[in-house]
Amino acid sequence: MSKIIALANQKGGVGKTTTSINLSAALAKEGKRVLLIDADPQANSSSGLGVEIRDLENTIYECLVNGVDPHKAIVDTKTANLSLIPSHIDLVGAEIEMLNMEHRELLLKNLLQPLRDEYDYILIDCSPSLGLITVNALTASDSVIIPVQCEFFALEGIAKLLNTIKIIKSKLNPSLRIEGFLLTMFDNRLRLSNQVYEEVKRHFGDLVFNTVIARNVRLSEAPSHGLSVLDYDAGSKGAQNYKALAKELINRQK
Repeated sequence: MSKIIALANQKGGVGKTTTSINLSAALAKEGKRVLLIDADPQANSSSGLGVEIRDLENTIYECLVNGVDPHKAIVDTKTANLSLIPSHIDLVGAEIEMLNMEHRELLLKNLLQPLRDEYDYILIDCSPSLGLITVNALTASDSVIIPVQCEFFALEGIAKLLNTIKIIKSKLNPSLRIEGFLLTMFDNRLRLSNQVYEEVKRHFGDLVFNTVIARNVRLSEAPSHGLSVLDYDAGSKGAQNYKALAKELINRQK
């Protein structure tokens, strides 16, 4: 049965989608069967993996709102072992449409249930908000990875996310746990990056991944080619970081 992991942080620009794409690809290159769910209306995980959204008949929107079989929305990517359920801008309106649905917080969990035996990992790229779709993602997940950018306001908003996780644990998903905090956009030449790392480590201890994601131009370039950084430039610092993260995550399951 697959492990379902949400990547969440309501603060934008922290490397959440970059991590969703590249951790998924790195796990796939370790021989794991991986499904990435793009649950962000901006659909950056979809376009970043080279999927032409305009050509799609079904996305996560149709699955959640119209009850379409998720198998009909799954598309292959250019990375072997990595599949995707893409997003669409229509997902912006999905939260309003879902409001009157029965068990609205469980829609994604029920949707993913028949897929759990088909993959080793299911990753969910959440939108930078704590709305109903993010609540669905956290309710459906076994654990959550929280990317944290190495900048002055790094810890701003994390308390709100942790409170949301606490509420979901108490009311909807008692087994939800924090997989780890992931430091992104790290630059060891900057004193600030090192200070942020130390502060996050002091706050959260062993919950912080040993792997940090360095600031790397290849990570920024790869999505414009519709590729993960591991397929775009396997020798780059960014690719090496995500390979290390995938191995660290796999070793935690042993």
